[in-house]
Amino acid sequence: MNATPQLRLAFYGDDFTGSTDALEVLAFAGLRCALFLKPPSVETLDTLGPFDAIGVAGDSRSMSPEEMDQTLPHTLGALAALPVPLVHYKVCSTFDSSAAVGSIGRVMDIAREAFGAGPIPIVAATPALGRYCAFGNLFARSGTDGLVYRLDRHPIMSRHPTTPMSEADLAAHLGAQTRQAITKFTLPLYEAGEPAMDSELARIALDKSGGVVFDGTTSAHLTQVGRLLDRLSAGRSRPLFCVGSSGLEYAVTQWWREAGEATAGATTQYETFEAVPQVLAVSGSASPLSRMQVDAAIAHGFFDLAVDASSLVADERWETELERLQGQAVVALRAGRSVIAHTARGPDDDRIAAMTSQLVAQGMSKEMAKHVGGRLLAQRLGHFVDGVLRVVRIERLLVSGGDTSSHVTQHLAPDALVVAARLAPGAPLCRVLSDQPHLAGLEIALKGGQMGQADYFIKALQGTQA
Repeated sequence: MNATPQLRLAFYGDDFTGSTDALEVLAFAGLRCALFLKPPSVETLDTLGPFDAIGVAGDSRSMSPEEMDQTLPHTLGALAALPVPLVHYKVCSTFDSSAAVGSIGRVMDIAREAFGAGPIPIVAATPALGRYCAFGNLFARSGTDGLVYRLDRHPIMSRHPTTPMSEADLAAHLGAQTRQAITKFTLPLYEAGEPAMDSELARIALDKSGGVVFDGTTSAHLTQVGRLLDRLSAGRSRPLFCVGSSGLEYAVTQWWREAGEATAGATTQYETFEAVPQVLAVSGSASPLSRMQVDAAIAHGFFDLAVDASSLVADERWETELERLQGQAVVALRAGRSVIAHTARGPDDDRIAAMTSQLVAQGMSKEMAKHVGGRLLAQRLGHFVDGVLRVVRIERLLVSGGDTSSHVTQHLAPDALVVAARLAPGAPLCRVLSDQPHLAGLEIALKGGQMGQADYFIKALQGTQA
């Protein structure tokens, strides 16, 4: 059985939460898909498949351009070698990045060698997640008050601790990260009809060295984007390389359904999931929404495990602190309680600032301290989770924060993830595929700090029947 020729889409997620977001859209649309930690071989696909789509979960969102230069050429080259029409570099739906950290523009430059000349479509609209793109400007709904803000005025993303978004115009934002020209496919073109859209697409196709941001504020707009991507990818010798949020997965699956090339509607098998006796939840996010979620979990009876970031990162005796945290978590879990381990309760919590200051006192610049400290903290939370899982058998693990999710999952090193159930938009409950005894049968949910409702951790514990 040869699975590979049936592939319709492959994606690389720049963090693990974004990767499961894309996986969710594909699975709920009825496609057979799985998420891997490295590009799978044809033999692996043949063994585990057949698949309609596959993803590779990465952590380039927290990389410097130099780290991207070392890591991404091999990964993107492997994806470009697959017999698939579209390869998607999946970024966060808020496009938070900079020229120094998680540079999307740098990725576009690296991709040129693997994918060759041609326009790079950039899809930012994801109405299902409250993300809208108008005249190249990105707007996002806030999880704290439900209102929609231009990204540079967003109460969470404009204050992101690593990559605060001070520019909502994606052509300007990405243009500061690459020398490639970034143009826009704007809303009036959708109103002008398909002939006008196709004419503009033909003009865009002649430009073989730049990117183009596709507007979108409705599901119908995304369906048209899917149609246009289908046209751009036709007849190419190599896959069409695209950048975007999970709006791209919505776009192509909606178009495939309208064109009669996919199932008529989303499958219902993911709508329910059972309660579990307890969960282990780890939050590495400092967003206001994460504070609400941590507070709600503690109020519900979760064991409150406050993580001292300075002791876990900047102190040379960090292993002693790690053992202390693991010991407390194990005792609580064995007593039947759920555990919420958190590094901050909102943006005003001074634990992260204290860690950064301690690293600065050791000789790092402030920017280096934030970058290195954040990564080390996420990695050591991976050690924490792994140590607990090897001692106590739990059925469900919840991780909040993009970098935290990436490093925790990388440390656990499952073979693959598949979607198990709908939990929150963009943050599904997944099932781990692994032959490691402490991971076998484990369910895991990965989410960014801005995803889910205040009761996210409680719902993950109680299941849909509650």
